[in-house]
Amino acid sequence: MSNPETPVSGLNLSTDKDTGVAVLTLDRPRKLNAIDLATAAELAATWRELRFDDTVRAIVLTGAGGRAFCTGLDRTATVPQPNSPYMVDDPLERIGPKANDLWKPVIAAVNGMACGGAFYLLTESEFVVADPAATFFDPHTTYGMVSAYETMGMAQRMPYGEIARMALMGTAERVSAARAYEIGLVSEVTAPGGVLEAAVECARVIASYPPEGVQGTVRAVWAAKEAARAHALAYAPHLVRLGNLPGDRQAELFAARTPDFRLR
Repeated sequence: MSNPETPVSGLNLSTDKDTGVAVLTLDRPRKLNAIDLATAAELAATWRELRFDDTVRAIVLTGAGGRAFCTGLDRTATVPQPNSPYMVDDPLERIGPKANDLWKPVIAAVNGMACGGAFYLLTESEFVVADPAATFFDPHTTYGMVSAYETMGMAQRMPYGEIARMALMGTAERVSAARAYEIGLVSEVTAPGGVLEAAVECARVIASYPPEGVQGTVRAVWAAKEAARAHALAYAPHLVRLGNLPGDRQAELFAARTPDFRLR
């Protein structure tokens, strides 16, 4: 039997005890599912709670509404930073399953925009299923910010030239679901409106297998790239500290942004 959806701040979690599948939904559609600090904390707490729920054997992660999967950090969030060149507090550091020691498989079902901090979630998902209308882009450079954490994670899922182009082109260009499939970021482009159903079906199949083998496989695949990722991320705080414009200048650029972009 499925349990009713349980609201968790900016999240909804629904579980089906019969199939072993949970669906975790970013539920801030008016904010294009941007993540504020409360939602970031709830994401971390939810992943950690799912470690102890043996009735859940696979998770689908998606976004509410049709416009966005996730648009990264909420621009209204205030993130105080230490007055030191050696320390940067990353508000999205703990929003992914792997960062919270969860080794149950996670499938991302992307509908609409996935940009910026959304890549923290995509990086820590096992694979991505996308609606044909899904788009992927990284706005950091447009607004005077270094794309470090996002690109370091996604560089292990995308060819170097593709992640470099997406990061450097900023808001001027968006990667279509079809192009994302061609470069291996997306494993399946579904029929229009069918992304959640397709992801849940994949999760249902995986959840039907013995969990020990499944979770061991997740851990093995992650281990293959973990060392390189950890080494790269050690540089990220310093690059962000050195390269980001002051917040007021970023805000000016953000306010002057143009919606024009090329779909690739």
